[in-house]
Amino acid sequence: MSNHWPTFTTWNRIREEDRSSISNILSSLLANGALFGDSGRDRELYLLGREYQAEITEYLTPLHLRLIADPDHPIFQICPVPGECELMAQFTKAETLLVLTLWRIYHDIKMEQSIETVIITANEVWQRLKLYFQAIELPTAAQLREMLSKLRQRRLVRIQWHEESSLFGHSQIEILPTLVRVIPFENAAAWDQKVLALQSTAVEFMLEKKDPQ
Repeated sequence: MSNHWPTFTTWNRIREEDRSSISNILSSLLANGALFGDSGRDRELYLLGREYQAEITEYLTPLHLRLIADPDHPIFQICPVPGECELMAQFTKAETLLVLTLWRIYHDIKMEQSIETVIITANEVWQRLKLYFQAIELPTAAQLREMLSKLRQRRLVRIQWHEESSLFGHSQIEILPTLVRVIPFENAAAWDQKVLALQSTAVEFMLEKKDPQ
């Protein structure tokens, strides 16, 4: 590890015994977009990341990525600088509508209730998708499950699948605060403008189905 460690000043401030863990932090951030310090080894990495937050920020800056420390949860998240970063993966059309829907659900619940955790069901997601994007064909259970799994990989949601596949709609989805920063809006009005723009193309929108032929 030490033979390959960068020689510039920022990294020389990191203690030798911490360098492997800092590499793990950066790997997690770049691979998943976030680091959750809830427990175990991830908790240790999160606390170390707090100690070296300035150094990690300096590393990410040339990549046009911002390091965000959630003020209410033990979470580090990286977000692209708008218009400058091409490193982060983009959402498909279907995923974009899903993320927009989850953003609005999270916003509305937080505005109406004083709760720390926002948990909804897959059925509620379907209902909101239909409410916000009336012209689209709703995703099937398999399609929604696949999209939610991708969002979980990006550390945007936590999911508890229902044991019975026939009761998929009762699966519980925790919307994480990281999702709100992936497609940021100043307020609900800004969200409304984005959705209105998407409505004009919603008639042509098809959730990416494979050609049955």
